[in-house]
Amino acid sequence: MHHEQASPTVQKRVLDSFDRQGLMSHLGARLTHIGPGRVHIVLPARPQVTQQHGNVHAGATSAIADSAGGYAALTLFGEESEVLTVEYKINLLAPAAGDHLEAIGTVLKSGRTLTVCQFEVYGVQADGSRKLVANGQQTLIRANRPAE
Repeated sequence: MHHEQASPTVQKRVLDSFDRQGLMSHLGARLTHIGPGRVHIVLPARPQVTQQHGNVHAGATSAIADSAGGYAALTLFGEESEVLTVEYKINLLAPAAGDHLEAIGTVLKSGRTLTVCQFEVYGVQADGSRKLVANGQQTLIRANRPAE
């Protein structure tokens, strides 16, 4: 599956922002693709992110889904902008089992103020087989980045 890459400038801005997210680092999540209006985040399944049955906790699933959508939105904006989630709805379709989860955020509509994204989260087994475990939609608001 080949996906278009964002410009190096956009990729660096998104990576720098992602690296400032304590929660993503705490969960062990990493950005694996940054394209125009599309971002992939992978979360390795580790005991620290599971619930009591050994599957990845819905909180961790939701966190990578929300970040994937947010960064997908950010790829379409200039350096003066940042995005904040206003709301999201997630459907947990199946237990989040697998070697790792992959969240894919995609922009549906990028607006001056509000952006709407969809996200999908797949449970990926060691052999590469994939199962959709969650999907949803989010609304983000564009804000001006505070001056450094």
